[in-house]
Amino acid sequence: MDHHFNFCPNCATPLQLLSAVEDGGPKTRLRCPTCAWTHWNNPTPVLAAIIEMADREGQVLLARNAAWTGRMFALITGFMEAGETPEDGIAREVLEETGLRVEAPRLVGVYDFQRMNQLIVAYHVLARGEIALSPELAEYKLFRPEDLKCWRAGTGYALADWLTARGVTPQWIELPT
Repeated sequence: MDHHFNFCPNCATPLQLLSAVEDGGPKTRLRCPTCAWTHWNNPTPVLAAIIEMADREGQVLLARNAAWTGRMFALITGFMEAGETPEDGIAREVLEETGLRVEAPRLVGVYDFQRMNQLIVAYHVLARGEIALSPELAEYKLFRPEDLKCWRAGTGYALADWLTARGVTPQWIELPT
């Protein structure tokens, strides 16, 4: 996903693809020819949670986004906000989207998701209690870890790494194109 600015946010001049010398040498980016503002287009940090339900025999919660047309179930994700740690952010996201309070967030890993220009920071969390989905989510399912299917993109790799660390060989599904 590539979002482009059309105008400089500092002076409203139309941006142009201009080359400038940076630390790694010349680089062409959207830049302002008037004030030299640069649109870096850096990846956005996204937090992801592998939610293990401590009060449901360790089943893992996956949810389907209400905006998705298919029946894909995936990890709970959300954007990290300014002023919060990744651990605070994942606790906030899980609470907002599922109504669950998390315990013991543990980093699983960091994964690139270049198609969306995102950097995914994935955590394993324990949760218990009543699941109350936000309007962003259409439905959820609980899976035993050995029944989970991983996908070859973004958070699917995080899920595979978590399963492998638990001694479970990941099973893979192909995503529709």
